[in-house]
Amino acid sequence: MGNSGNSGSNQMWGGRFAAGPSAIMREINASIPFDKALWRQDIAASKAHADMLGAQGIIAADDAALIAGGLDRVAAEYEASGVPENWDLEDIHMTTESRLAELIGPAAGRLHTARSRNDQVATDFRLWVRDAVDQAMNGLLDLQKALVARAGEHAGSIMPGFTHLQTAQPVTLGHHLMAYHEMVARDVSRFAAARVRMNECPLGSAALAGTGFPIDRTRTAAALGFDRPTRNSLDSVSDRDFALDYLMAAAQCSLHLSRLAEEFIIWASQPFGFVTLPDSLSTGSSIMPQKKNPDAAELVRGHSGRIIGCLTALMITMKGLPLAYSKDMQNDKPPVFEAANLLGLSIAAMTGMVAEATFRTERMRAAAELGYATATDLADWLVRAAGVPFREAHHITGAAVKLAESRGIALDQLPLEDLQGIDPRIDDSVYGALSVEASVAARASHGGTAPSEVSKRVAEAARALGLEE
Repeated sequence: MGNSGNSGSNQMWGGRFAAGPSAIMREINASIPFDKALWRQDIAASKAHADMLGAQGIIAADDAALIAGGLDRVAAEYEASGVPENWDLEDIHMTTESRLAELIGPAAGRLHTARSRNDQVATDFRLWVRDAVDQAMNGLLDLQKALVARAGEHAGSIMPGFTHLQTAQPVTLGHHLMAYHEMVARDVSRFAAARVRMNECPLGSAALAGTGFPIDRTRTAAALGFDRPTRNSLDSVSDRDFALDYLMAAAQCSLHLSRLAEEFIIWASQPFGFVTLPDSLSTGSSIMPQKKNPDAAELVRGHSGRIIGCLTALMITMKGLPLAYSKDMQNDKPPVFEAANLLGLSIAAMTGMVAEATFRTERMRAAAELGYATATDLADWLVRAAGVPFREAHHITGAAVKLAESRGIALDQLPLEDLQGIDPRIDDSVYGALSVEASVAARASHGGTAPSEVSKRVAEAARALGLEE
């Protein structure tokens, strides 16, 4: 074997790490490239902490005022020029404190009294996630409004309803859109519930055990808009349930957005032709001039996979961590930041698509007729009007559908003599049940597809959303 020794720098480190393990540690330890996104929250929490320290007499009132003014100056710099990335300062907390010291001198060192970076980051991150929840709920409100508005326009527009993507029974487009409104309403409720759970303030838990200083945690909690301070300092600095709650709600929401996107992708395809997508959310082909690609919808569909991946990443990170804080938790923010960005884009894209799409309702209606969507209505009529057992009615209906299909006509276009040739118990009153209009009108049970029922649900949702009826 050759000589295993080496001269000069240890080549095991390789590439940009030729300087050795210190270079690796510097890079792996620094979080400033991503946690600089917390700067607004870090400034707000630091101001609340400094105010409390001054009010409690833990630091001098003059120092508290000097710190507050200095933090405002730091915030103005960040707003104007962004947060500088000095990896030796590691994170947003040290970056801000270092700049504060340059601006106001030794008084800056008093800011960190009675707190740790552990409770500081837990507070900052919780504030950021709370803002992300509010942004998601606001975006979903706009999507709900778009769905309800378009459903109101199309409460009576007939289309095929599908199971297994096979024509099943006629429904209305309004009914179909309101199904997504229900999904989105549940998404809003999940975000709202997550917000309630996360709205407790960890600040004052310090490193893990609390502090011996006479702090007022209720004051800082109230200043930051929290309902109350957290109840256990160990849990406070190591808890990331609030981030998981957000990601779980985001993942579920992304599934709904992906399903809605898939509907538009299918409907916009030439074989369906149910919808014309807005130009602003479509692209053309580089070589096929006839194409109009539903790229925005496809990206929304794809984003759901990434958002679910973000949830999985944080769950796996947290699954084996003992109390209290571990450095693994530095990896909590990138998946949340990524998911929030993707979710915001997805919500906005689908809101625009619902609001601006042109629905080709005549094409939808024709598809419902040619798909023999009223076959169940014929079977139901045989049961109700002729007293035929349902299984026999199902067989009779199958024969009628086969005959209509062979002629390329709708069921209600079959002559009475042909229907009676299949079963003599059929009379001309059957035609009152065979049209797609009659089919949807008959399904007036609560939550059904009858236009009258759809209009009721639209009106209820419009009132709840503050829309004019």
